[in-house]
Amino acid sequence: MDKTLLKGLMVLEAVTDPDNRPRTIEELAARVGLTRSNTHRTLQTLIHAGYVVKDDEAGGYRGAIRLFELAARQLGQLDVRKVATPAMRRLADGTGETVHLSVLDGLDVVYVDKIDSPQPIRAYSMVGGRAPAYAVATGKALLACQGEGYLDRYGDALARHTPNTIVSLGLLKDELRKIARAGYAVNRGEWRDGVGGVAVAVFNSLDQPIAALGISGPLERLSVKRMKELVPLVREGAQAVSASLGYRAGLLPG
Repeated sequence: MDKTLLKGLMVLEAVTDPDNRPRTIEELAARVGLTRSNTHRTLQTLIHAGYVVKDDEAGGYRGAIRLFELAARQLGQLDVRKVATPAMRRLADGTGETVHLSVLDGLDVVYVDKIDSPQPIRAYSMVGGRAPAYAVATGKALLACQGEGYLDRYGDALARHTPNTIVSLGLLKDELRKIARAGYAVNRGEWRDGVGGVAVAVFNSLDQPIAALGISGPLERLSVKRMKELVPLVREGAQAVSASLGYRAGLLPG
């Protein structure tokens, strides 16, 4: 291994700590376990390469814009489907139900990936298919993360699909506020009679909700009690995907 490179990476990580304040040489040296002179030489190299800047006003060093440029390019290369695959498989094995990965498109969700349940009676869906976001668990999980005015433009588009579909804008907003507090969404036959599900939103490193991970199946199996029992597994899966996308662990509700 190149020890000089490793030292540089250690210093770079210390400079870019989450509290986002400039660090002095003494702080950085103590953090990474280097001498003051070694830390100073490493910082000068990082400054020359454009990854660190010296903040004379604050009396310390901080990350430069070049780091953001690199991170942005890396984020663009991340495919949430590939990142989510291991968590989806674990969730499928742990629940025995169909697993969906969905993204929000207006008032719909689009299923971008799925793993079918091995059981003979299961929820029907297809990759690339759509469903009304306000009537399925993955959609409600994502709608709960949107701004307060997001639904206002779609208020007239709420359509009843089953007797359980929420078609009142006010009632839907109340439901979404509860989901935001709980950290998960539930569908109890609101899109298809007798089919329900549980879902949790997936976040990227910019704290943006970019997808939702959920399970679905017949309500004969997914009783209210059973869905509550499965919430921790769904949440664990969504947190694993979020962490792989750079989201800071431990910030998901619940």
